Amino acid sequence: MKKIFLLLLCVLLPLACLADEAGESQAAPEEPTLDQMLGSMLMFGFRGAALGPDDDFLKFVASGKIGNLVLFDRDVTKGGDRNVISRSQLEALTRTLSAASPFPLFISADQEGGQVRRLKPQKGFTDLPSAQSMGQGNPEATREQGATTGAELKSLGINMDLAPVLDVDSNPFNPGIGRLGRSFNSDPALVVQHALAFGLGLANAGVVPVLKHFPGQGCATEDSHLGLPDITQCWNPDTDLRPYAEIFAAGWPGAVMIGHMLHRGFDGDLPSTLSRKIVTGLLRNGLNWQGVVISDDMQMKAVAGVRELKETLWLAIDAGIDILLFGNNLEWDETLPQKVWDALKALQADGRLTEARIRESWKRISALHKAYADQKENGHAQ
Repeated sequence: MKKIFLLLLCVLLPLACLADEAGESQAAPEEPTLDQMLGSMLMFGFRGAALGPDDDFLKFVASGKIGNLVLFDRDVTKGGDRNVISRSQLEALTRTLSAASPFPLFISADQEGGQVRRLKPQKGFTDLPSAQSMGQGNPEATREQGATTGAELKSLGINMDLAPVLDVDSNPFNPGIGRLGRSFNSDPALVVQHALAFGLGLANAGVVPVLKHFPGQGCATEDSHLGLPDITQCWNPDTDLRPYAEIFAAGWPGAVMIGHMLHRGFDGDLPSTLSRKIVTGLLRNGLNWQGVVISDDMQMKAVAGVRELKETLWLAIDAGIDILLFGNNLEWDETLPQKVWDALKALQADGRLTEARIRESWKRISALHKAYADQKENGHAQ
């Protein structure tokens, strides 16, 4: 009976099935240490187009304390280039990082298209139109764009794209979405078609797509980089939530990013990234998403500096976040990886961050790695 049940679960929820399989084999010899499992829950940005053996950040990666990376082309605080100079340089950088890590890394970038793309044609990379532009055409063309983007990213050693955006263009004056052309369309049905097409294109190329920004911030009037958008009055379940239900039902092959926004109807106190009612209650239990959940950048003004770092980390993890993203670009702090690590270890010491909770996220993360490793081995998409 159990095998029949698991078979049905695999059909309906492939990532949940993978997570179950990962859980059953967690005692395998290649299992990482608990510290390395904790490291798999962290995604960091860093400075440098090349990292030497004595680089402190590279040593942190080599220790297994950082399991995910995010690349930027521009250094926000210093100005100038950051991680992306040219194709050959980027290939060498990702090789260095992957070789240093004791376990597989997710190396990511925001390659949405248009104004939000870290690989630009000016530096020799393939041009990628905005989501808004793609959304005016045929979903099959969008799928081809996703496949082309994925093939290029994969060839450069990047195996996760923090795209596509599932936010509906319900407010064209939204400073973080509408004005930047980051939404595919104002019609939710078309947004689903194009987001799924782009995501499948990426996945077929071996790159993990990340759907964002749950629970939907297309109607917002404020940019979460600068403050906390309150979407309580403008958010609509048919417009903002239903696209997630439909895309999950169609078989989403990647991860989901939680955006920083406040919806008092779900949680009157906490932004979505820190809200158990939204991440676990609405996303996991309500929509039955059992895969990886990633936070938006924890340095955005919507959440940064509002609470003490240790408490912010705990709220996000308790909410159900699997991977905590720190771009370390909106504000640069050379010591931030160590500060975050120390805060997590303090949460372990006081008994709040348990081994069971760490393993819970690690199983989801390792299942996603395994799904894409199996895809590469078998030569076909999930």
